[in-house]
Amino acid sequence: MATALDALIEALRRLPGVGTKSAQRIAFHLLQHDREGAAQLGQALTQATDKIKNCALCNTFTEADICSTCLNQQRDRSQLCVVETPADQLAIEQTHAYGGLYFILMGRLSPLDGIGPKDIALQRLLQRVFDGVVREVVLATNLTNEGEATAHYIAELLKAQAQKNAQTLTITRIARGVPVGAELEYVDASTVAQAMLDRR
Repeated sequence: MATALDALIEALRRLPGVGTKSAQRIAFHLLQHDREGAAQLGQALTQATDKIKNCALCNTFTEADICSTCLNQQRDRSQLCVVETPADQLAIEQTHAYGGLYFILMGRLSPLDGIGPKDIALQRLLQRVFDGVVREVVLATNLTNEGEATAHYIAELLKAQAQKNAQTLTITRIARGVPVGAELEYVDASTVAQAMLDRR
């Protein structure tokens, strides 16, 4: 029979990047030095899991049926940016460089981890893209092997569906290249090569 301390450590281990030792340190710290913080954390987690759900349109986290971004009439409804997670959406929003709407996959294709097309809401994405309003889909999945594979899969799926529907749809991919402020001699060769290919 696991003790309450064992259960706490096991729960903390579920966090990304937290192993057994880190989970033990966090648990001991909370119990020894910050019981009020531990109670506040527990209450916040309970409230979040009870109240937060997925937006009916874009699939991001929200407490309402439709999130504030989707309800914002100032957004360009002809553009739809596809990202992997709400954190990716937030990163793009903080740039103030994009004024369209979003669709959040809540994951990416990863056959080795058993994550296929049915696991990342692709059917909902198709419904959203072909709603008669969207004209451009911006594929902003991460620039990892899985993210690239996901973007390629979605692009092919959208092209086939657009052709089937005899609909004009522009599909773009976020650019890759040298980070702002970087010195070329310290940037890896594949990034420099991609920057040359994606030059404008």
